[in-house]
Amino acid sequence: MLVSLLDRSRTRVDRSSAAAVADTVERARWAEAAGYHRFRVAEHHAVPGIASGTPAVLLAAIGAATTAIGLGTAGVMLPNHTPLLVAENALILEALFPGRLDLGIGRSLGFTPPIRRALRAESADGFAADLSDLLGFLHGTGSVTAQPAADRPIPVSVLATGSGLEVAARLGLPVIVGGPALADPDRIRTYRRAFVPTETTPRPRVTVSADILVADSDADARVLALSEAVALAESRRTGDFPPLRPVTEMPELGPRALEVAERTLAGAVFGSRETVRRELERLVERTDADEILSSASTYDRAALRASDEALVSVLA
Repeated sequence: MLVSLLDRSRTRVDRSSAAAVADTVERARWAEAAGYHRFRVAEHHAVPGIASGTPAVLLAAIGAATTAIGLGTAGVMLPNHTPLLVAENALILEALFPGRLDLGIGRSLGFTPPIRRALRAESADGFAADLSDLLGFLHGTGSVTAQPAADRPIPVSVLATGSGLEVAARLGLPVIVGGPALADPDRIRTYRRAFVPTETTPRPRVTVSADILVADSDADARVLALSEAVALAESRRTGDFPPLRPVTEMPELGPRALEVAERTLAGAVFGSRETVRRELERLVERTDADEILSSASTYDRAALRASDEALVSVLA
């Protein structure tokens, strides 16, 4: 089972946003040493608590700091960009780090109306057409020739949000599935049945994404998972996504926020090695996944590193 990491450059209360970006690069180094298949980064614009808004720039730094680990996005949000620009960024990365790139593409708009206006991205209705244009530019069959031309077809995966699964099946692309889509295995089965094989992807391919944390005990792992769960609960109340805090500094949650936190924990995979192995076996059996993508974060970076290293051994 292939296992990869997704890092969102989460900020922490005692570190700057710039430090969060440096932390992401450092995490990529230890992920490579631990034996991870790929390291992915995401696109979030003007979201307090998340420092990464430009995946292509961040991947350039990560590629330069590592030697072999796969580089990926999860994802680049296509409604925010022209397909040609996304293709050119990907082709530059492929030229710099040959054979290492996988481009994960999403259709989500900005976090709030002001962000969407700032991005000049008000609709995702043209996602399927834009994705087709992007594939043309990447493969050298577009209306213009994007440069620099790649020596291989750059793999493209689709984040399974909204109509993402349907579009991916029709275009013969792999999918990255998490959140609500992961909770409904019928949607994944429908994707597999509707999949149209292509030369680059002859069969459907599914990566499942979940917050995964491993510790010495289930109780210790739950403490690690609380950092993100509480931050998400706070964001629903205040509209801001706060930096990660240690457990000793977490705010007291009201009933509604507590419900959000508990729901977030219920969707995560955390525990001892034995517990996580058992939960992931069930997840793979339910989804027939080809790859696991851990999207977890926590305040304690030493504990996060230990968790990342333990996860590789769990899936070995």
